[in-house]
Amino acid sequence: MKKIVWLSLCAFLFLLTGCGKYDEKDIMKDLNARLENIKGYYLEGEMEIINNEDVYKYDVKVAYQKNELFKVNLKNKANNHEQILLRNNDGVYVLTPSLNKSFKFQSEWPYNNSQCYILQTLLKDIKNDNEKTFEETENYYVITTKVNYPNNRKLEKQVIYFDKQLEIKEVQVINDTGNTAIKMKFTKTDMKATYSEKHFTLNENMNTAVLDEVIEPVMKIEDIIYPMYIPEATSLSAQNKVNKTEGERIILTFEGEKPFILVEETATKEDELITIPTYGEPSMIIDTVGVISDNSVSWISNGLEYYIASDDMEIDELVTIATSIGTIPVGK
Repeated sequence: MKKIVWLSLCAFLFLLTGCGKYDEKDIMKDLNARLENIKGYYLEGEMEIINNEDVYKYDVKVAYQKNELFKVNLKNKANNHEQILLRNNDGVYVLTPSLNKSFKFQSEWPYNNSQCYILQTLLKDIKNDNEKTFEETENYYVITTKVNYPNNRKLEKQVIYFDKQLEIKEVQVINDTGNTAIKMKFTKTDMKATYSEKHFTLNENMNTAVLDEVIEPVMKIEDIIYPMYIPEATSLSAQNKVNKTEGERIILTFEGEKPFILVEETATKEDELITIPTYGEPSMIIDTVGVISDNSVSWISNGLEYYIASDDMEIDELVTIATSIGTIPVGK
């Protein structure tokens, strides 16, 4: 009898100590199983990008369907400028409905770097980091991992919050000074979402985009915006203005130890949808989705197109120059 009681006590203590230790391995196992067994998901929330004293806020909607179909709607809350990141069987696109333009990439997006609003890349970061940390709080499972932003080395880690039902709630991306550079808060999660075949097609998304953005054609650049950051021993050497058929182009040439060229020109809305083959990777630049290649950065903001290029500078420094330009409207 005493033996039975002792064995029962040991079994109870084993269950007591063995159960309840739910760690990141269990989370990964359950989340991977969930993603493998679903047909699609839908996420919605708000993203903040902090650039020095400026904070840019976006409404974010993410749609995923099996067979690697992704659609991300990003709407700038300040000016209603909307862009769509799209991955389908034909490739990867960045859609700018307000200009009737799409840019097509030969890219592995979204798997080529960290993405704070896509579950697959968050799980990939967790899996790849052998030094990740795990913490359980009253309401959340909190995992901290390294991040992979090759074009912004200042971003070092991310803190991921799951609730006790394993729904994603928040992601904070931390920079090298320990400050939050990106914050993504999720307000809606549907792991049973299903979509029609047209949901991820290029033409359907361009035709059904709801344009709340007020488009004011920019024909003239009244004030040139110069970078706030310029590499040491480098300075402006030339400034030229060129008239286009519709609008203007400003070419700024910087010479010195790290020479580069900066082009600012008026953006035009196309009468019909055009798709522009693009070399590089889609990436957030200041308040919009731009393009980063091996030696250049380009983006469209407030009616102007920007292009920076250099053969003598690391790409992350080019990005630093780009993000120092700001988003003050300069055209009329």
